[in-house]
Amino acid sequence: MSINQRRPVPAGRLRKAPEGFVSGDLINDINKHGMDETRRGFLRKSFLAASAALAAGAAGRASAAPAAGAGAQAPAAGDPMILQPRPWSTMLGHPVAFHPYGVPSKYEANLQRRQSPGLTQTAQASVAFAPLQGFFGIITPNGLHFERHHQGWVDIDPDQHRFMINGMVKESKVYTMDDLMRMPSVSRIHFIECGANSGMEWGNAAVPTVQYTHGMLSCCEYTGVPLKVLLDDCGADLKNGKYILAEGNDGSSTTRTISMEAALDDAIVAWGMNGEMLRPENGYPLRLVVPGVQGVSWVKWLRRIEVGDQRWNAMNETSAYVDLMPDGMLRQYTSIQECKSVITSPSGGQVLMGKGYYNVSGLAWSGRGKIKQVDVSFDGGRNWKTARLETPVLDKCLTRFNIDWVWDGSPAILQSRATDSTGFVQPRYGQLHAVRGTRSTYHNNAIQSWQVADTGEVFNVHVE
Repeated sequence: MSINQRRPVPAGRLRKAPEGFVSGDLINDINKHGMDETRRGFLRKSFLAASAALAAGAAGRASAAPAAGAGAQAPAAGDPMILQPRPWSTMLGHPVAFHPYGVPSKYEANLQRRQSPGLTQTAQASVAFAPLQGFFGIITPNGLHFERHHQGWVDIDPDQHRFMINGMVKESKVYTMDDLMRMPSVSRIHFIECGANSGMEWGNAAVPTVQYTHGMLSCCEYTGVPLKVLLDDCGADLKNGKYILAEGNDGSSTTRTISMEAALDDAIVAWGMNGEMLRPENGYPLRLVVPGVQGVSWVKWLRRIEVGDQRWNAMNETSAYVDLMPDGMLRQYTSIQECKSVITSPSGGQVLMGKGYYNVSGLAWSGRGKIKQVDVSFDGGRNWKTARLETPVLDKCLTRFNIDWVWDGSPAILQSRATDSTGFVQPRYGQLHAVRGTRSTYHNNAIQSWQVADTGEVFNVHVE
């Protein structure tokens, strides 16, 4: 039973976090010279200035509106927006197919994937973060799917693209896109997360909003041929072949070792995403989908798979995508994305505009199976309440959770803690640091904390 069903509680209003608060000049400056305390200060000032401008705009709109009580507009107030015809209700609209490929409303133009400054030297080897704070449900729109490239994205002519399987197989084969798309296909919904997601948060709170703390995460319906079908078609040696090597067709020729167990489980050679062809920045015309495994193994612009009996120790398996342990050793091949969750609303940069009821919502996921339970704390982890899991709850897929909360105006710290179908419980930072130290980058699945001030402002904070 919801709070509103038990007793009348005024509904609180939530102001969005500022969008696009980092200027292009600042991004270029940080990319060129790196992130130091001076530029970190510029970043904070940019965020605060954008927040202030957003607050001023909201205040202006509120003062222009007719007075009313808390919650919905009272009928007696005579809101002209309901009493007087709006211009769009007295005119012809645009004709059909005005935009042959549909586009979002101009009023939603600020919701974009955005680049974070200071991560990489060049934009071709960088990240564009998905705006998780603006999503509903679990599906990521194709135009907002996060990007991570090693040498920039390419738009390949599908008629010229070829896919090859070789190595420990009875017959090496080359497939065209037409060949692949004539084969039996499947469609499945899975999340993809970069291994470096939340990497900037290892030591302390680093960035202000959930877009930058957790935005290297997306979830889509993928369509393609199960890799197992293609390996069978080539007569792969499944007894002695323990691994596959996946190779991309972009400028970096990204290569990744993947276990044969994952290849035969639920891996897909995919051309479709959310009912249409892959977007170029997501691997068009062909990419590998390896559910539950870090995104770098989902090789884009897939051109080749080689079957072998040992790992390849490729560049991105030795010099990067490794975990720096407290003793200075590097741990390799930790590909599984462990159980994790994050509250997306309210979250960093947003503002609670008054006391009352709020629907606290977020996302949970696990590379080992389904989400079994999500608990939410409003006092920094001292007490926990179980949230509602919204359907569908699928294997290696995002799960949306919601929970009722009445804010009384006091400071609060919001956290979510996920448990997956294996019984694994998402750790606190203190638990993760005890095992992994504080100098790592990859596979940060610690509990995220959002501090709500008595002013209603929400900040990213680090809680051990």
